[in-house]
Amino acid sequence: MAQLLKKVWESISNDWYSSHSSLNSLYNLDYRALVHGSLSDQIIICSSSIGAFDRLPLDIFMQILKLLGPKEAARLTSVCKSWKFMVSDNTLWIYFLQNQQDPWDSIFFAETNLRSGFPLRTYRRQMQSFMHIYGERAEVPGAVIIDGGAGYCKFGWSKYDSPSGRSATFVEFGNIESPLYSRLRHFFATIYSRMQLKSSTQPIIVSIPISHYEDNGAAKAFRSELEEAVYSALFGMKVPAVCAVSQATLALFSARRTSGILVNIGFHQTSVVPILHGKVMHKVGVVTVGVGAVKLTEYLREQLRQRNLHISSLYTVRSLKENLCYVSLDYEAELQKDTEASYEVASEGWFTLKQERFQTGEILFQPHIAGMHAMGLHQAVAHCVDRCRAAKVTTDHTWFNTIVLAGGTACLPGLAERLNKELHDLLPPSLSSGLRVISSPYGADSAWYGAKLVGNLSTFPNSWCITEESWSKSKRTILW
Repeated sequence: MAQLLKKVWESISNDWYSSHSSLNSLYNLDYRALVHGSLSDQIIICSSSIGAFDRLPLDIFMQILKLLGPKEAARLTSVCKSWKFMVSDNTLWIYFLQNQQDPWDSIFFAETNLRSGFPLRTYRRQMQSFMHIYGERAEVPGAVIIDGGAGYCKFGWSKYDSPSGRSATFVEFGNIESPLYSRLRHFFATIYSRMQLKSSTQPIIVSIPISHYEDNGAAKAFRSELEEAVYSALFGMKVPAVCAVSQATLALFSARRTSGILVNIGFHQTSVVPILHGKVMHKVGVVTVGVGAVKLTEYLREQLRQRNLHISSLYTVRSLKENLCYVSLDYEAELQKDTEASYEVASEGWFTLKQERFQTGEILFQPHIAGMHAMGLHQAVAHCVDRCRAAKVTTDHTWFNTIVLAGGTACLPGLAERLNKELHDLLPPSLSSGLRVISSPYGADSAWYGAKLVGNLSTFPNSWCITEESWSKSKRTILW
């Protein structure tokens, strides 16, 4: 180790003396001040003797540690107490964490809000040893992630950058008349086969689709049946540990929030879900609107037919929707503008849209345009906000102030701004003050990325998963 440090020091020393003026500019340092300044503030003093390292400028010492990397830096804690203190500095390990594949702000959110598992507890920043967290994250085995979804399922490994595959969702998988347990078992076996994994090798995180969220006996019975079927199917396949969480909760995590209102514009419907500290608030009430991504795609196709553009493939129409459509801030004013734009669909050619570009997304706010009898998105969210305030489930009256949009359709440009405007126009100032609408950065894959945060936690799987033995003993309360 000493030889390695000497080589690094010699390299840096040569650069230092040959181009000290540029280095001074880089680090914003006065080299002479470092030599003659306060040793306690600027010099590392160590009782061990390895040449020039006995009296080393702090910034240069930290640069050396960064060059060595996390493994070699961690080994230096055994040199002496002074070095252990310096190597353990959070700034250094935050630097190492920032250079991992996951965004630093997501890592920080997860490690300070999700480490405890459920129920969630928030850890203060000063309580964190990021050196310890880095080491724990390096040992985490990762997890298989299966995001059930309403339109299709996304699956992959938590160490991957994105889902590795897609399939039919388990709600619609197999023979719909078969028992739920049999369908789930077949579904999970198919996913493991596609991933070429043995079910007994990895923990699993399953996101439960947003459905049957009412606070009544029938909905509770279905959720209980689904819980029994999910755990029974997976433990029957010898999965070592299972984490089953609401798709809405995971989507909220992807936006680095644990409390708020999750607006999921799903495949068939839109769900407005109040979530407090990671738990769906069934007693407050989930609001659903029968307008989803499919309705928008079908409405766009119908508009194009009225212009004698007959497109049989919904995939082509969806491509046009995703690449050309947007939500206007002021619908009536937009009607007066020239909004024509074109897009080329692979193997299909060029298509030109005019007012269809913003009329398609408008049915989220004015469903009657498409002949549907349903409340607008802004009305559904306002209704949920009013319920949250009336419920008084916590002394913190700001927990529902953040409204997070998720789902592929949530990526339509202008949607967050329009919803924010409509809510402030619709709600009284006492409710609208402080409300903020944001979009999850991951669109249709929001729940998958939320599960990725959980699966890569330094405390995973112990904090979030249950084993067959613990489940059979405790029958732990479901998290969806």
